[in-house]
Amino acid sequence: MKITLVLVAFITFQVTYSQNFKFGKVSKEEILEKEHPVDPSANAAVLYREFKTNFEYSTEDGFYVVTDVIERVKIYNKEGFMYATKSIDLYQGSHNVNESMSGLKANTYYLDNSNKIVKIKLKKDGIFEEDINAYYKREKFTMPDLREGCVIEYRYSLKSAYVNNINTYRFQEKIPVNKVSLIFLVPEYLVYKTHKRGWLDINIKKDGQERSLEYSYLVSGALNGGGADKSIKKELKFIENSYKVTMRDIPAIIEEAKAGNIENYMSSLKFELSYTKYPNSNVKSYATDWGFVTKSIYDSPSFGTELDKDSYFSKDIDNLLNGISNEEEKMMLVFEFVKSKMNWNGYNSVFVNKGVKNAYKNGTGNAAEINLILTAMFRYAKLNANPVIISTKANGIPVVPTRNGFNYVISGVEVNNTVLLFDATDKNAEVNILSSKLLNWKGRIIREEGSSNWVPLIPSKSSVKNVMISATITEDLKVDGDVKMRLTDYFSKETRDKYENTSRDDIRKSLEEDKGEIEISNIEFKNLDTLHKPIGLSYDFISEDLVEDIDGKLYFSPMLFIGERENPFKLEDRKYPVDFEFPKKNRVIININFPEGYTVESIPENANFGLGNGDLALKYNVSNQGNTIKVMVEYSINQTVITADQYKNLKGYYQLLIEKLNEKVVLVKN
Repeated sequence: MKITLVLVAFITFQVTYSQNFKFGKVSKEEILEKEHPVDPSANAAVLYREFKTNFEYSTEDGFYVVTDVIERVKIYNKEGFMYATKSIDLYQGSHNVNESMSGLKANTYYLDNSNKIVKIKLKKDGIFEEDINAYYKREKFTMPDLREGCVIEYRYSLKSAYVNNINTYRFQEKIPVNKVSLIFLVPEYLVYKTHKRGWLDINIKKDGQERSLEYSYLVSGALNGGGADKSIKKELKFIENSYKVTMRDIPAIIEEAKAGNIENYMSSLKFELSYTKYPNSNVKSYATDWGFVTKSIYDSPSFGTELDKDSYFSKDIDNLLNGISNEEEKMMLVFEFVKSKMNWNGYNSVFVNKGVKNAYKNGTGNAAEINLILTAMFRYAKLNANPVIISTKANGIPVVPTRNGFNYVISGVEVNNTVLLFDATDKNAEVNILSSKLLNWKGRIIREEGSSNWVPLIPSKSSVKNVMISATITEDLKVDGDVKMRLTDYFSKETRDKYENTSRDDIRKSLEEDKGEIEISNIEFKNLDTLHKPIGLSYDFISEDLVEDIDGKLYFSPMLFIGERENPFKLEDRKYPVDFEFPKKNRVIININFPEGYTVESIPENANFGLGNGDLALKYNVSNQGNTIKVMVEYSINQTVITADQYKNLKGYYQLLIEKLNEKVVLVKN
């Protein structure tokens, strides 16, 4: 019976998805499908996605890129409606060289009461345009007349003059993708490297054939014997190289705890311009090795040249550092000055936009402008400072030499063979304490004389959270007490980011939501608004839900409300790593007084276990002295990234940890 059902599902899948994927040819079978045949839990599925990219030519722009996109999506239920809104970000460059979208056509399909296909066209009121910032605008559309079971379909074309920055082609989503097709056609004069991402096999078929391309240009009459202007047609013949990818039955990627940026692990393909070789011209390289990449970035007028400028800030820094000789004091004064002076405009970039002088004058700039200003000021103060180019988590990890792999700049000061890291875009950043979005493997420090090296972005030092709880179980089985916490480094930054400019009442609600089962009062912070110092947090609590009375015996966890109650890792098999962001150590000391007239029948056994070579570790000790339960726990994460092949071991470790932390003390009456 099971074999029959599997065969039926397989045959249904094959029949359903051997439909005509030509735009506008949606079938009844697609609309009638109630659930995805392979992934019945899916709220939606991409039935078909097609990319076709080719290069056109004009005398004004030279070669430019045109990508035609077609997508057909099945919506199974209301939760799948989110996939009926599409956003396309378009780069708005200088000199009016902008990316553009054209030819948008979109329809929603469903069956009426007479079982006929109804097609509803997308109208202008469903199309929106918004400016994201000075560099990007967003074209956005939402499909009309959505209903459970409908099929949506859209097509559009993208035009871009930026042949050295081709958008990534993504094949995998958080929903199943039944079929995807990519055709990338490029003239022989432009040579691209391919970068694959994800764990799925991407088979690229390469070929080439001759192509003729016609273009025209206008010759002025003044240059043509004084006659009328004349349009001249030319034909360009070249070999067009093709890259083709076809993939089927791509499973949804399931997001789980500690995933970092899940999009980094979705199956995709990136084309990066390696070099150009036009007729009768020399080869122009774009990315060959790390030395070439970093040199080409540093030598850019929008990068290294900006570091040579200091007249716009010299008086301010002279006044700031007047009489200061200590290097560490100089660093901190300059760092805090730039953070207070400059405001980040929200844009990540390796290169400046309007330049450091303009940014400084206006007090606002992108990541490159602010942190190149910081680096230039460090250098002016005679510190050994250089820019560090990095890739944010959302941008992926640059594992091969690539200019496009970096999208952010911070500043590094080399002291005693170590590099101290600074990011002045973040008001709560400290020395070597960066935003979590930047904790992405390594950055590349680029020195003025041309050398470069990898610099770890993930700290080696553990952030520490110390928690001390004094609690009393009352005669009516309530638990009241107080909590004192001390948070260092990244724990401090997380707390500042979360609670700065937040009312005490909202903080209380947030803490109660995080802890559960308790009511909180008398919240006090120390150093919440003072950087470079640990944060102290204390509060009182009371709870009616931490102790159970079962047949006259009292049961409670000696951890009270501290720690997780269930395993955050639930997948049987996980194809992407676990990202704990930074090394951390949690130390908890709890003293629980219980009423007279009770004695301890049982307490949890002490434990000491870990994962790998100390990657994760738990030390757990519970003891009883008179009418007091004493708990001392330390659990630490020393390895921030656990690879997918270690996932099952990690899941098992966490299961043991949670079971141990949730074991009960049992009290009986004398």
